[in-house]
Amino acid sequence: MKLERNLSPNSIENYIRDVQKLVEFLVIHQYELKAKEVQPTHLRDFIQWINEIGLGANSQARIISGVKAFYKFLMVEDIIEENPTAILDSPSLHRKIPEVLAYDEIQAMLATIDLSHAHGVRNRAMLETLYACGLRVSELITLKLSNFYKEVGFIKVIGKNNKERIVPIGEEAIKHIGFYIDSIRNLQKNIHKEHANFLFLNRRGKKLSRIMVFNIVKEAAALAAIQKNVSPHTFRHSFATHLVEGGADLKAVQDMLGHESITTTEIYTHLDTEYLRSTILSFHPRNQKKPFKEEE
Repeated sequence: MKLERNLSPNSIENYIRDVQKLVEFLVIHQYELKAKEVQPTHLRDFIQWINEIGLGANSQARIISGVKAFYKFLMVEDIIEENPTAILDSPSLHRKIPEVLAYDEIQAMLATIDLSHAHGVRNRAMLETLYACGLRVSELITLKLSNFYKEVGFIKVIGKNNKERIVPIGEEAIKHIGFYIDSIRNLQKNIHKEHANFLFLNRRGKKLSRIMVFNIVKEAAALAAIQKNVSPHTFRHSFATHLVEGGADLKAVQDMLGHESITTTEIYTHLDTEYLRSTILSFHPRNQKKPFKEEE
């Protein structure tokens, strides 16, 4: 997975965890089996088990996908002759519309950040970047100083599976990143050598953790009295939704998000029902008021 498919450490860890779920099932049910001895009947019982322990459809589908990938590997390596996972079907997934912030809510969250503190200047720049570029949190914390092209208004992002993409960045985000670099980052004395090229750093001169960004976003949402379940990914959803609702080309949004498939991006084509209703009432010809003409 690392050498041939160039998967990230997080992806590899998830695959391993999925296979460990199968191992856990076999141990609990006292099946003393090697991987090549597992039969389709065992796997059917395994699927029933992960359903009974309360895992959601998305989690079940991911685990089954991981187990299938493992047995596909065993086939390629000639460790098994027949693939017992060929009969496995993933649970049907209902595409959930992600939580999205209104523009006013994003403004309210940004307004809660205290710019009189060094970490506040950094946090404002981070949230502006999340919303301006639709980054994943992993992409934000690994964003390189050398990949910030202020003059041309672009950043280079290292996404999933180490794939690079170029994303435009707006003036507000550029402005706040500039404030952070000039007044905070350039004056920081304790920057660790191996972290020197990361754009956003903590007080100890190291790159931020995912949890720290999560907590910063949660705190801003709480201070802004937003009742929605807000996370760093909510900014990514909001970025994409606002672009699509504003009329942006879906292929362009796909490229900016780094989605391999356009179907992943299509979830952002959902629109607010009130917007749809007002559009129909305003523009459908049957709703147009025409001047009354007397019959001649």
